[in-house]
Amino acid sequence: MNFKRYLPILQWAPHYSRNQVTSDLIAAVIVTVMLIPQSLAYALLAGLPAHVGLYASILPLAIYAVFGTSRTLSVGPVAVASLMTAAALAPLAEAGTPEYIAGAVLLAVMSGLMLTVMGVMRLGFLANFLSHPVISGFITASGIVIAASQLKHLFGIQSSGHNLIDIVGSLLSGLADTNLPTLLVGGGALLFLVWSRRYLKPLLSKLGLAPRAADIFTKTAPILAVVVTTLVAWALRLDEQGVRLVGAVPSGLPSFTMPSLEPSVWSQLAVSALLISVVGFVESVSVGQTLAAKRRQRIDPDQELIGLGTANLGSGFSGGMPVTGGFSRSVVNFDAGAETPAAGAYTAVGIALATLFLTPAIAWLPQATLAATIIVAVATLIDLPALARTFRYSRTDFGAMLATIVLTLVHSVEAGIIAGVALSIGLFLYRTSRPHSAVVGLVPGTEHFRNVLRHDVELCPKVTFLRVDESLYFANARFLEETVMDLVSREPELTDLVLVCPAVNLIDASALESLEAINERLHDAGARLHLSEVKGPVMDRLKGTEFLEHLGGGVYLSTYEAWQALTNRPAIA
Repeated sequence: MNFKRYLPILQWAPHYSRNQVTSDLIAAVIVTVMLIPQSLAYALLAGLPAHVGLYASILPLAIYAVFGTSRTLSVGPVAVASLMTAAALAPLAEAGTPEYIAGAVLLAVMSGLMLTVMGVMRLGFLANFLSHPVISGFITASGIVIAASQLKHLFGIQSSGHNLIDIVGSLLSGLADTNLPTLLVGGGALLFLVWSRRYLKPLLSKLGLAPRAADIFTKTAPILAVVVTTLVAWALRLDEQGVRLVGAVPSGLPSFTMPSLEPSVWSQLAVSALLISVVGFVESVSVGQTLAAKRRQRIDPDQELIGLGTANLGSGFSGGMPVTGGFSRSVVNFDAGAETPAAGAYTAVGIALATLFLTPAIAWLPQATLAATIIVAVATLIDLPALARTFRYSRTDFGAMLATIVLTLVHSVEAGIIAGVALSIGLFLYRTSRPHSAVVGLVPGTEHFRNVLRHDVELCPKVTFLRVDESLYFANARFLEETVMDLVSREPELTDLVLVCPAVNLIDASALESLEAINERLHDAGARLHLSEVKGPVMDRLKGTEFLEHLGGGVYLSTYEAWQALTNRPAIA
């Protein structure tokens, strides 16, 4: 058994140097400062007590350092997974209740089990069924829903709903109850965070700070907003003026938590857990691969499933919520100079210290500040111009993207992602069921063949070359038969038909039967079927059948070779 494959820590730990320790510690300090408000905010977004976010940022980071392959990925609570958690648990219990918290723990454990099993079975390829337009549309719609859901905390009013229509309707009905001190705190924090994103880095650079340091300080601006508003709330006793605070947070490290074993609850959360797992994995791998490429490193998607799976198991068994790799934290971790996954383990130590010593101060943190932090963070997820770009390039992909956005906004996150996946698979089957094919001819003076509709080429009335631009399988086998017979019916002088197969990577059993039928029909029509440019693996499978024995024509290494043999044209001098 290759232990280094399942324990990537064995690959880098034996060579861990003092310089790497220093770099990882510096990165850990910066990410810890950033992660504290984020973990609190995303717990709030999920409808959970603040300490659940802290718990989900301790053991998962340490576990990922052992099982993960990305050197800089920062694992923990993220916005989209938190929204999906809230949507999954809403039908089961009231937000913040023991039953609700137990549901979040169970979601983390279920997600962890699913991801780990998928990793052991090397099923990382399944994430490819989520096309980029669908993921982009889902994240954009989720960002809009998340931002809208946090407005109630900025205004200090009661609101509910898990889609945009319900949320907006609930907000409008409660605006009359807006709490002015809450609006001032939340609005001030929001304006500061927006300003810092746009102007703080240039200002720090003008003051002489190095570009890298200025960028890192800018990304940790939320901690300043947290500190200032917490002090203001404590000094002015804003809780007495109706400002909702985080409230008492249990101090101390998380204890072992056993998830519910009730079968009915497992069945209710199964689909949600699967969707959270897949979406989280896709987001995490995308971030990990992007950062790894910058340092000419690589990550193993199948091992990442195990890394994220065990991290979620650690989160669930320590009373946390579903986790995955966060984009903003990982970028900060990368920019801060993290060299190995040990930086995540050091960050876990920092969060653990925060749960031991900072919880009395966290109690005075206004929820409006966390809401402002979430709104600014998810604003980067919203990419509406992608709709126009996708529309210009592919109408079918645009349709899948738009359906995902609309259903996520007006119905639920689960409906949006399921519809997106179904449409992506359906569109793939539709496109490949009608493969592009073209009659090709010889470009004069060359050995190249091109589409007769696009180029001036040489043709032979008795020999037709049909290029097939797709693998042949059950969904398009009959379409190929119809294409060939239609072509034959329009070419009365045809004696030979050559299927040009440079793009055919697979011929399944259904397609083989279609080829046999084409061969027989051509024979009945007094013509022969030939193949050219058949790939090695495809030819290997054909040799294991009787098809080649019954083939009316021959198999040619190149299309030009077939041209020479069937048209009796001399080779190019």
